Amino acid sequence: MTEALQLQLKTLPTNPGVYQYYDKDGKLLYVGKAKNLKKRVASYFTKNHEYGKTRVLVKKIVSIKHIVVATETDALLLENNLIKKYQPRYNVMLKDDKSYPWICIKNERFPRVFPTRRVIKDGSEYFGPYTSMKTVRTLLDLIKGLYPLRTCNYDLSQEKINAGKYKVCLEYHLGNCLGPCEGYQTIQSYDEQIVAIREIIKGNFKDSLNQFKAQMKTYAEAMEFEQAQKVKEKIDILENYQAKSTVVNPKISNVDVFTIVSDESFGYINFLQLSLGSIIRSHTMEIKKKLDETDKELLELAITEIHQRFKTNSKELYVPFEVEVGEKFKITIPKLGDKKRILELSLRNAKYHRMERFKQIKLTDPDKHVNRIMAQMKKDLRLSEEPRHIECFDNSNIQGSNPVAACVVFKNGKPSKKEYRHFNIKTVVGPDDFASMEEVVYRRYKRLVEEKQPLPQLIVIDGGKGQLSSALKSLDALNLRGKIAIIGIAKRLEEIYYPGDSIPLYLDKKSETLKIIQHLRNEAHRFGITFHRNKRSNSALNSELETIAGIGEKTIVELLKKFKSVKRISEASLEDISAVVGNSRAKKIYNNFHKK
Repeated sequence: MTEALQLQLKTLPTNPGVYQYYDKDGKLLYVGKAKNLKKRVASYFTKNHEYGKTRVLVKKIVSIKHIVVATETDALLLENNLIKKYQPRYNVMLKDDKSYPWICIKNERFPRVFPTRRVIKDGSEYFGPYTSMKTVRTLLDLIKGLYPLRTCNYDLSQEKINAGKYKVCLEYHLGNCLGPCEGYQTIQSYDEQIVAIREIIKGNFKDSLNQFKAQMKTYAEAMEFEQAQKVKEKIDILENYQAKSTVVNPKISNVDVFTIVSDESFGYINFLQLSLGSIIRSHTMEIKKKLDETDKELLELAITEIHQRFKTNSKELYVPFEVEVGEKFKITIPKLGDKKRILELSLRNAKYHRMERFKQIKLTDPDKHVNRIMAQMKKDLRLSEEPRHIECFDNSNIQGSNPVAACVVFKNGKPSKKEYRHFNIKTVVGPDDFASMEEVVYRRYKRLVEEKQPLPQLIVIDGGKGQLSSALKSLDALNLRGKIAIIGIAKRLEEIYYPGDSIPLYLDKKSETLKIIQHLRNEAHRFGITFHRNKRSNSALNSELETIAGIGEKTIVELLKKFKSVKRISEASLEDISAVVGNSRAKKIYNNFHKK
């Protein structure tokens, strides 16, 4: 296995999806689906395969591509589409006459709703595909229980109904149909049912639930409790049904989908090709920035390049924003529904590709990884230089007792634990966090300046505007204002505060910059709390010795030198204590800890 292949295996996501194996000539060998892409693909290279053909396949694999999807069901459907399209050598050939089932709402007066495996372009609506007929029948049974629909295939034109050509059948007498064939149900009433059914198939139950709840209330108020109970049963069925997700829609045909994510150095453009309602290709392109190009410029460049490379004939593009790529394309910016979900799927794949590239760089070129993160932090936090050296301060006190503070140090985005420092608050009386922050910041940087130690590029204060203002007073007193960047981070909404600016900065919750700042803040909190807890514990134990009549400070020091802790003193024998402080004091100490 090549190093490149090993790197790909290490950085695969753990999401559901479809993987594709390619040989040295770039030919597609195999398409497979997975609940967990990383686990499934890795199994090919870690297991001893008994089947000879599988061993040959693994030897031929040179590169792996994948498409991330939302569910296992989506992966199964996408795998089916790709196998049919490319017919890879090591896949079982799928016949098109045995395709997945759909639900059809027929294009006719008083439309029928039924399952089918054939999609005919006659204006009818098709929903799916579904992975099994069992799922389809479950959904149709649900619909049948909620709404009475006709099952006959008569031509229910108004003229034929008026002429009395048809008679109601057994379904009418069983209550499964309201008899539109004899004009017992209006077209308007029937179409209202179809609208509700369409929404249920899509997974939108809200309108139907509200309608049934209103019906149940009406029946209950009219004392028709039997009818109200029937409607309640329908509500229960609806609330307990879980809609199945799909990645394809037959209405979306001959369309190319493009999305982009970018950072300081690269743009990552994902391309999905849809044909006859199915995803048949996914590709992510990386473009290195030269002149700080915008996402719009990069996306336009990528669309032109990908169309030339893959020679697609699509006339419509789904994109996240307006682009100028010529008049021959219809540009659509989806806002909701199936089109929006396809765009989100493309964006998800672009983001996963970017994450994998970061992981690969981190493994193969750590310096490059650090450089990228530092450049990103400089941009995100609006700094004049990269924050290679960051220090973060946090106060710890409980109702003013044992006030302490902590300073943690990060170098190149990682903790430098040997440089962490604790502070006992010396000049502040009572629980005053602002004054405590002012003291520790002053002490820290007065010492660094006097010892001519390197100063950080960024100071992070755990707290909001008040804490930040206190720290600034110390920098002013040391004449360091403007020489070191300083920010405050408030806990509640992760707001970043700057000196002299009342409006906070909100970073992307998933950004690496915010993650590093949160790591800093959490380390400072952990380090400070540990020190504070130890100090309180020692203080409580020492005070117990001090309360013993006739035992002074000198005796306590001698005991602690010998036994190291108050706990060991409490567990020591009378003879051991006597050997240190004599019989008289030893009895007082021993009796204090063994009163019972």
